[in-house]
Amino acid sequence: MLNFPHFLPASVLAVLLLPAGFTAAADAPKEDPNAPVSYYRKIRPIFEANCQGCHQPAKAKGGFVMTEFAAMVKGGDDDGPGLVPGKPEASSVVKNIIPDEKGEVQMPKKADVLKAEEVAVIRRWIAEGAVDDTPANARVVYTTEHPPVYTTAPLVTALDYAPDGSVLAVSGFHEVLLVNPATGALAARLVGLSERIESVRFSPDGKRLAVTGGLPGRAGEVQVWDVAERKLLVSKSVTADTVYGGSWSPDGTMIAFGGADKSARVIEAATGKQVFFVLTHDDWVQDTVFSVKGDYVVSVGRDMTAKLLEVASQRFVDNITSITPGALKGGLQAVARHPQRDEILVGGSTGEPLIYRMNRQVDRKIGDDSNLVRKYPAIDGRLWSVSYAPDGKTFAAGGSLDGKGMVATYNCDVDTKLPDDIKGIMNKVSTERNAEEVGKVNAWLTAGAVQLKLVPLPCGIYAVEFKPDGTELAAAGADGKIRIINAAEGTVARELQPFPLAPAAAQPVVK
Repeated sequence: MLNFPHFLPASVLAVLLLPAGFTAAADAPKEDPNAPVSYYRKIRPIFEANCQGCHQPAKAKGGFVMTEFAAMVKGGDDDGPGLVPGKPEASSVVKNIIPDEKGEVQMPKKADVLKAEEVAVIRRWIAEGAVDDTPANARVVYTTEHPPVYTTAPLVTALDYAPDGSVLAVSGFHEVLLVNPATGALAARLVGLSERIESVRFSPDGKRLAVTGGLPGRAGEVQVWDVAERKLLVSKSVTADTVYGGSWSPDGTMIAFGGADKSARVIEAATGKQVFFVLTHDDWVQDTVFSVKGDYVVSVGRDMTAKLLEVASQRFVDNITSITPGALKGGLQAVARHPQRDEILVGGSTGEPLIYRMNRQVDRKIGDDSNLVRKYPAIDGRLWSVSYAPDGKTFAAGGSLDGKGMVATYNCDVDTKLPDDIKGIMNKVSTERNAEEVGKVNAWLTAGAVQLKLVPLPCGIYAVEFKPDGTELAAAGADGKIRIINAAEGTVARELQPFPLAPAAAQPVVK
């Protein structure tokens, strides 16, 4: 039996499940250019990528909703019908994407105009009758009024505490739940377009929440919510797959994230405008974090590297981790920055937590890993999430192996300043170091690097987060339960199940 990881997008699963010897491109029937334009296959992706961020139930600009077909036909507050079957020029959808009498294009706002071929296919589809050929099983609509219905708790991929510790954000299906971490009481449900949520992060002041995710194999999205008002402020569509690892700049003006397209990006938090874009990784970018001053971003990925990126110049600066084959033996899944220093904690496939300094103090040499300042005992399995305690003296890591999970805490109250003798050794090519020098470096890298507590749990753990006062840890994963762990004792203090469960017969709203 084939067992696929939960994080594979639908597009990848579809390929993996093809019969042996099947070649999709060669064997797929050729498309008839004279066939009617398919809304579901041709038009919907254009609207998802360019329009639905501003025209959805959670953020219906101009009163116009484009995520529900009937609402799109009706149109918005001022422009008349959105779609008039057979009459493209009478449809406000078309009016707003072509030049007006002043030669200006109204939509999309603050973004590139649609390509000529995209406009042409939309007009043709409307001229042919604007037929909605969405399959019945894809017509489910989720809104604040009609949120997802759970018959069992879903897998949790992301958690974050508000800065004052009073609220815990929890990823769900098509939504983020705001939960009281003391009681598990559900305070709010932030329902949006993204069916899969990959990260949730409160802004430094706690007033906004950044969410990354998307529609697997179709579109990525970054959401920014007003926490107090439960209002969607920004919905930024980007890439053709889910996006990962959202992080805030220290001043709260920017959000960084990564993509399955190997990109690292930064957008303005207030507008969604992209201000940074690089393609320096060789595989998915899974997580990001800003430097203390916010002038750099670190991105980590499945290509076994952590990369230092300068925001102002949109420039790749350095590989923080060694790129020498074998220096890292697996992809990196998670990164966190020390609360006071430009040091990063990374974890991934090997189960080994590692701490690196961001900025190089030793010249790069063949075979080096000279930015490494501490290496810790590995867990049995893969690390999915890491989190520093607020005082920077301990950290936690969550992982999984064979359906079981664990949360480990470690001491990091150590002096990471590079001693002169160690620096001298690291300035040598690795093959020139003798056994005594190698032993001296290893002794320094492991000094004080001890595991404090190990909490075994009955399911894979994909998210861990320290409470802002450092007394507790929240951990969650495959079974949908939130486990609050006493950080000092390494024991589960309580379990929360915040998802509202309905009888199995309950059905979602279909339109």
